[in-house]
Amino acid sequence: MSNRYRQPVPGSSPISDDQENDLEHSPPAEKGTWKKRVSTACLASVQPPPPPPPLSNNPQTNSAAAHPPCTNCQTFKRVCIFDESLDQRRRVAAKRTADELSYHRDLLTDLFKLVREANESHALHLLTIIRHNAPAEEIRAYINTTLDSLRSDSDSFQPKKEETVAKLEDVRQILNVEGSTPVFRRKVMDIHYLCDEAPCDVPAEPWTTVTRDGDLVSHLVSLYFAWNWPFSAFLDKEVFLKHMRRAEAGSEFCSSFLVNAVLSNACYFSEFSEAYVVPGDISSKGSDFLAEAERLRDEGPSQPSLAGLQGTLLLYERYAMSREDDLGYIMLHQAIRMGESLGLVGSTGPRMASGELSQDMDISCKRTAWGLFNVDTIVHTGFLRPSLIDHVNMARIDRSPLEDQSLWRPYPTHREARPSLLSVYFDEACNLSTIARDISRSMFADHRVSTALGPIHRQSREALYDRLRHWHDLLPEDLDVRYRPAPHILLLKMRYNTLIINLFSCISSDPSFEPNTPESPSRHTPDTKYNAWEVTASAAQEIAALTRLHRREFGISRAHPFAMYAINLALFTMLEQDAFDVLDDDFLTLASAFSVVASRSALGRNLFHIFRQSVRGKAQGYRIRKSEIPDDLKELFDEDPASKGCHRFDEYAEGLEKLNQKDKYRGIGGGLQDYPGLGLSDMLDRYESLSLGKDEVLAERYLLGC
Repeated sequence: MSNRYRQPVPGSSPISDDQENDLEHSPPAEKGTWKKRVSTACLASVQPPPPPPPLSNNPQTNSAAAHPPCTNCQTFKRVCIFDESLDQRRRVAAKRTADELSYHRDLLTDLFKLVREANESHALHLLTIIRHNAPAEEIRAYINTTLDSLRSDSDSFQPKKEETVAKLEDVRQILNVEGSTPVFRRKVMDIHYLCDEAPCDVPAEPWTTVTRDGDLVSHLVSLYFAWNWPFSAFLDKEVFLKHMRRAEAGSEFCSSFLVNAVLSNACYFSEFSEAYVVPGDISSKGSDFLAEAERLRDEGPSQPSLAGLQGTLLLYERYAMSREDDLGYIMLHQAIRMGESLGLVGSTGPRMASGELSQDMDISCKRTAWGLFNVDTIVHTGFLRPSLIDHVNMARIDRSPLEDQSLWRPYPTHREARPSLLSVYFDEACNLSTIARDISRSMFADHRVSTALGPIHRQSREALYDRLRHWHDLLPEDLDVRYRPAPHILLLKMRYNTLIINLFSCISSDPSFEPNTPESPSRHTPDTKYNAWEVTASAAQEIAALTRLHRREFGISRAHPFAMYAINLALFTMLEQDAFDVLDDDFLTLASAFSVVASRSALGRNLFHIFRQSVRGKAQGYRIRKSEIPDDLKELFDEDPASKGCHRFDEYAEGLEKLNQKDKYRGIGGGLQDYPGLGLSDMLDRYESLSLGKDEVLAERYLLGC
């Protein structure tokens, strides 16, 4: 990556000629610093030479005129005027942008006030104005007029019923915030990107050769620990940062391979131009850091190490979102084998007793062993396969009130910080993973696989569901959604609901359990205590509520990739219900959120195409056409031929040719680009193929007698 001043990706605010000249002719940035913009030229220098202008009435401009004249103005005997509002230095630019941000924040605040306090007719008229793409000035004028009239007539204030407010909030989320269509590129440079202070201050050297910019590396590492790391937390944050700051290349806890793997993953969450190798191409995000990580991995020692295991898990996460390589399972299984070699998991037992390890090594081994177990159960249970890790050889990390009281900050936004509750979260995630392991081995392992995995104690679907509910009932009150907890806690509850759907809706080795597919729409379960339709529908609705809360509190564009899996699973669960309603509030909430998170990766775009085709296959376009939902959603889901043709989502089918090359997927219409839609089980099969490849490790272990 070039060590240049951060720019928005194509589609952002254009850079003027004088700003581009500043960029090209500024002296090279010193190592570890952002390249600074020089001040703007005077007004005369950036315009054709006019007659000497009169002094402006703008006090800011007049005060600037007192500056010594520049050489050009002296030569042509012009009045030399500097407009400080055009100064591109960080402090001045930040102040100007902050003023604009304050205006829009006040506008949004008043909009919420009107929706909350005005009567139904005022609120609906406001929505009509927004739907007709009115400019901000027109919306502001209507809000001001309406609020003034409401203040003069207190009887007009009508308290909203909770249900009405919730529905208006859902509509607002679809129409506003991140929109009903995907965010393809950033259109304006956000104030946070101009003056943010990265919470993780770390050096670039000696860890990476891709960039020497310490500010960029600090930005990416901060993004990783804010949005990616908390969900699985398979490395210890404090130990990693301590050793990265020491910049000692021989550290056991921080290696160049691990750092580049972190940076590659973090680019998924960044909108800086430096995150892209090809500007605007999402598939190129972090690919230079990925190439560096791959090179270092190939050149590294053959003996497994803790940092090597952690970096390999990060490569699994990176490949799982790339779509182009069938390397996801390969990296995950290599990480598991490394964990077994190190004695962290498996039947070999730990190499050393915990008391023989240094404090840093002890906490890092515990974090990595249980984090690896969590990842194993999340992946294999999510794709209806038996997990590989049966036993973790390290003790659990003790719950720490101090760690729980530390704050999670939604960097780089200025939203409210929340208690991290990380130690209680991690412990409960491990408890849930234990149940997920038993679900995967009881429900998704055939006889051959059972032999490879060793003895499996089968449990009924009913008993496993009872265990899940018991886990949820015993969760500490601090994790309750009423307290608007940090995103990883919302994701934990999403995971709980995805396990319920996996348990009741998907293929298992039980011959009496019939999966729900387009060819066999009836659903049968040997358990009579619970109604599978009601259980899975309730779980999908819970995921919708959690998604709504995540979007309201933190936005959805930086949600962990697991959120995309959970949202997709919930949507297909709704699609399979006999009473599916394309206008259902929960369905529209999830669909709107899915359009945003899916737009951020090549894999997500493919999955969104499959989802879009599946909705159209339900042939409910006649209901969509008569509804009041946004036009973008009408175009998205209406199967009427008149609505087809060139559409912004058509390119999302690019890359599905990968599946067309496989025999099992051939013969579906004109190919996967035009198929009429899939059921939940078929969708998961293709999701797995697109993201991870196919899991052949169990057959391999069976053949080797492992």
